[in-house]
Amino acid sequence: MKKIAIFIFLLFSITISAQDKSNIDQVLTQWHKAASEANFEEYFSLMTEDGVFIGTDPTENWQNKDFRAFSKPYFDRGKAWNFKTLERNIYTEENSDIAWFDELLATQMGICRGSGVLKKTEEGWKIAHYVLSITIPNENVEEATALKKPFDQKLIDSLD
Repeated sequence: MKKIAIFIFLLFSITISAQDKSNIDQVLTQWHKAASEANFEEYFSLMTEDGVFIGTDPTENWQNKDFRAFSKPYFDRGKAWNFKTLERNIYTEENSDIAWFDELLATQMGICRGSGVLKKTEEGWKIAHYVLSITIPNENVEEATALKKPFDQKLIDSLD
């Protein structure tokens, strides 16, 4: 009897985890879709109030309020950004209100990597932290590093 109870518990736990991952996947897909449709309200409703967006520029560490202000003109033009998910991995722990993920995206900047953290709220899963990175193939790192060196040095000097 004890083995059956453990089996049922494990099966229930796996089902909850799979359901959470499915819900998280839907949130991330809807978030990218809202940007592609320039739906400002829906896009930001899928982030926590204290959400953070880290952009590709080293100066882009946007707290939610500032990211809204930065993004609004793009959404108002009727065209924000359009990220197509190529691959996504979602990670959770049993009975946790936190999940994390990484994704490979086709964007107007070429292939990018997104990663972040979601938090389970009373309204469902929401994006609490998102990091967008431009990917550079290993064979191009040296030339990319040389290209950005003057900018990087200027920023390093200003932060020292």
